[in-house]
Amino acid sequence: MLRRLPIYVAAILAATTAILTPVVAQSGARHEHKRIERSQIEALEKQWQQAVLTDDTPAMDKLLSEDYLGIEANGEVVTKAQQLDHMKNRRFVIDKLQTSDLKIKLIGPVAIVTSLAQVEGIVDGDHLKGAFRYTRIYQRVPSGSWKVTNFEVTPATRMHIPPPPPA
Repeated sequence: MLRRLPIYVAAILAATTAILTPVVAQSGARHEHKRIERSQIEALEKQWQQAVLTDDTPAMDKLLSEDYLGIEANGEVVTKAQQLDHMKNRRFVIDKLQTSDLKIKLIGPVAIVTSLAQVEGIVDGDHLKGAFRYTRIYQRVPSGSWKVTNFEVTPATRMHIPPPPPA
């Protein structure tokens, strides 16, 4: 025979369930929202890569915010207009761009992306080939879309190889 719980225990259980059910639902909704945002940023990263490889200036124009600032491997700071001008004038031509080690950190309306890129191309008439680490920062704008606000690239002189997992 089942024993009845004292009324105060039943009340506590009912109140706890009423409080925790929406919290668990919100947690699931937040997790799904982050998953969707991460997918959006991954898609934008592919668009960026395609725009760079095909010199697609209109696509790059849509990706960059009006206040975009980029720091190139030589330390030069470029605005959106300068970045687009470099593409139009073929000052910066990338023939090969393979990325790996993609990491996306979401903080409210900001996404910070880091990656390792193997790059081949021509910059200001000089051959370019090597590994580079980059950081790209996206911001969600009032329309709901994401725009690249900042970019920085750093030569990766030594490849970092993570240690093997513990046995």
